[in-house]
Amino acid sequence: MFGIPGKQAVSITPAAAKQIARLMDKDGHQGLRIGVKKGGCAGMEYTMDYVTEIDPHDEVVEQEGARVMIAPMAQMFLFGTEIDYEVSLLEAGFKFRNPNVTDACGCGESIKFKDVEELKAEQGQ
Repeated sequence: MFGIPGKQAVSITPAAAKQIARLMDKDGHQGLRIGVKKGGCAGMEYTMDYVTEIDPHDEVVEQEGARVMIAPMAQMFLFGTEIDYEVSLLEAGFKFRNPNVTDACGCGESIKFKDVEELKAEQGQ
């Protein structure tokens, strides 16, 4: 929907692909759907859900055995995002490196995006 021909909406690092593929295999899921919703102190939050059925309106990205679906309402906000999976001494989890984020809260759970019109202009919409 908001993509550039020949360019994937998001990229997945090898570490994230390995973790997503492992999660898919665990319970026979079709993939992982990512989206955004209103919430948090900065205004928006990422969402991640297991998918048992692929929505025909989702943007599907497949890489190294991993499948990520991007919910239609989130596509313009997530375009250009790199999804990584990091493990540290205290935590492990998915990390989003998103060029469309203008601000984030101190806890790192909530983000603020560029204005919708600015995103559309950048993507040639």
